[in-house]
Amino acid sequence: MRDIRRSWVVSGAVLATCICASLIGVASAQPPDSGSSGGYHAPPNSSAELAKPAITGIEPITDRWIRVFVASPAMRRVVQVQVLLPIDRSRSRPTLYMLDGRGAPENESNWTSSGHAVEFFADKDINVVLTVGGPANLYTDWQNPDPVLGVNRWETFLTRELPPLIESRFNGDGHRAIEGVSMGAEAAMMLAVRNPRLYQAVAAHSGCYTVAPGPGQLQARSIVETYGGNPENMFGPLDDPDWLAHDVLAHADGLRGTAVYLSSGSGIPGEHDAPGQVELPDAITVGGPLEAGASVCTAALAARLARLQIPASVNIRPRGTHSWPYWADEMAQSWPLIDQALVAGN
Repeated sequence: MRDIRRSWVVSGAVLATCICASLIGVASAQPPDSGSSGGYHAPPNSSAELAKPAITGIEPITDRWIRVFVASPAMRRVVQVQVLLPIDRSRSRPTLYMLDGRGAPENESNWTSSGHAVEFFADKDINVVLTVGGPANLYTDWQNPDPVLGVNRWETFLTRELPPLIESRFNGDGHRAIEGVSMGAEAAMMLAVRNPRLYQAVAAHSGCYTVAPGPGQLQARSIVETYGGNPENMFGPLDDPDWLAHDVLAHADGLRGTAVYLSSGSGIPGEHDAPGQVELPDAITVGGPLEAGASVCTAALAARLARLQIPASVNIRPRGTHSWPYWADEMAQSWPLIDQALVAGN
């Protein structure tokens, strides 16, 4: 515990960079991973009691890309996810869960609209499950319903309710990985730490990985507040132990035995920061500071894993902002590690 506290003291000043970047994004413009936060209100709860998790409907988008509707007692409503299926569905296969960023849209995933996931996974022998909706919630279990962001019991949904349904309906083999960007990167690591051995691999791009009291908690609270949510409905007041219980740096030993991929840019504009590829000037004026903060956060987690002698593949690029073209690149870069871990798990 002394080592953990010392790491927070050393990294506290630099983690403040992440906080400042988040506040810049809130004050001046929407970050590049976002949808609109104006007037958002969570989907209503189901009027009927949901007795147990169940798939209630499936709608095709294409022959290999489908909407799946899941009755979730934890979430108190029917939750949509989307699934990408492989060409050969006669054999069992692993599952990759992909989490969106802070501005997760209500009827699609940014992984498909901006990250080219459909094209990338077209020849991969894997089920890909994409979260839909749920902005600014960190994909975690909240203590209380929120007047704006609704009921959020995402950890229970994603780790307990959904996997058995996906694996039963879509011939899963019980091996799983999880990947996320920005808010979803923090959440992917949080879920992996809190559920050891549930995932064979975790990949996180451009996230921050501490919600402990101090700068880490401030960045998490700022995410929730951008959509009008009350962060005390998530993990309680400033000194509630639930914050530290969800801190990845503090509990990084939970990643032992899991293949880890971490990435970020530096915030300095790079090859993709050009007209037609990103939204200018926001990608630079907002996405640059955000990615500079994410770089510091990524380095802090990488250092913590190194001290614990937990192997991790770390790619901190000398250039690149907080935007989707870079995350599409990292999806491809992280795939060999994920694939190898899933194959080794069989």
